[in-house]
Amino acid sequence: MTTKTPLDRRGFIRIAGRYGLSSTMLAAVGMFGPLTLEGVGRAAAQTAQDRGGKAKYNFKMGAAGFNEENLKIQESGQLWFARELEKRSDGAIRVDFIGSNQICNQLDCVKKTQQGIVDMFTASTQNSAGAAPYYNVLDFAYMFPSRASQHYFFYHPKSEPLLREPLRRLHNIQFLFTHCELRGLMMGSKFANKPTVSKLSELAGTKNRVTGTQLGRIAMELMDLGPVPLAWEETVDGLKSGLIDGAETWMGAAGYGGLSPVLSQAVDLRFFCGTEHTAMNNKTFEKLPPDLQDVIMETAYAAQQYTQRENERALVEVVGGVPDPGPDTLFGKNKVRVAVLPPEEIKKAEQACSPEFVPKPWEQWRERLNKMQGGADTYKEIYSVVREIPEDATVESVEPRKWWESA
Repeated sequence: MTTKTPLDRRGFIRIAGRYGLSSTMLAAVGMFGPLTLEGVGRAAAQTAQDRGGKAKYNFKMGAAGFNEENLKIQESGQLWFARELEKRSDGAIRVDFIGSNQICNQLDCVKKTQQGIVDMFTASTQNSAGAAPYYNVLDFAYMFPSRASQHYFFYHPKSEPLLREPLRRLHNIQFLFTHCELRGLMMGSKFANKPTVSKLSELAGTKNRVTGTQLGRIAMELMDLGPVPLAWEETVDGLKSGLIDGAETWMGAAGYGGLSPVLSQAVDLRFFCGTEHTAMNNKTFEKLPPDLQDVIMETAYAAQQYTQRENERALVEVVGGVPDPGPDTLFGKNKVRVAVLPPEEIKKAEQACSPEFVPKPWEQWRERLNKMQGGADTYKEIYSVVREIPEDATVESVEPRKWWESA
């Protein structure tokens, strides 16, 4: 029996040096099972050969945290999309994927895409909101009751007037697809010896890293969750040292961002979106011939389905973002307890910070976003759309729809 060598960073760099970084990344993401040096080497050679023709369009795709060590942790579809786009365009489009903060980070990937430094990017919509404020429309507290409701919205034809068209018009961004999770608090060393959180009041007065979204801070302040602006790259040290009590993020991000070893509890507060999305420069998109525009949209539609399916699996099997995570998951190995608050506590959180119950702190942002959109009450409209399905609907039950065709 041939011994297989587990893929490590040195081996990955050696393969990438021979076949190119993009070909190696695309090869690795397309493999099933454990990544081995031999398997990735063979797949990278084949991928490089398949991509060897001359493309009509070469797109740079910038990503913040994605690297060879976390490709299989959060299935947010970026590399799958890049590989599939090359295939579906018959080589007319080539995508050079540049991850690990090499060309842009979570906060500035959107700016560099708007400027044309990169053509496509992947980052959270929340971190992108600093440079493109209309993204804040997704971040009203408790607007989305479930991950299923998020997927339902991104497939919905009303996502065109309520999200995608304003992003194109105002920010030169063509929103393609996104992964869907809801944010909670990932607690560090200070909560290691405390009982598993079961009440919102047990989190009051804590200090927690906050993302780039302005609306997330409003919700945290209303719940007395002490938002502390801290770069994602500094979050691990902050949690380990006790500089912060926790970090506001989602469980998949805690996994791929390397937070698991410094976490004690993952509190499933579900108070607003965690959406790692993929988008492109809209002027670049509009300059493409119609047939390739169609290819991009169809591939984005397929990628939305990919992450709808695969991220749910990875959340359970890889991250362990469920009560009693499996022993081989990241949370299981690192003894991270998943705290699922009872429905009455989630309701208390909603009553403490949602625009439905506490409208005043949100008024300024609602007015601003409504004007940017063109006049609709964006919060109310999205709130209504996502409640067209039952609150307990599963992610798997959401039917895919081509949002741009039925708009």
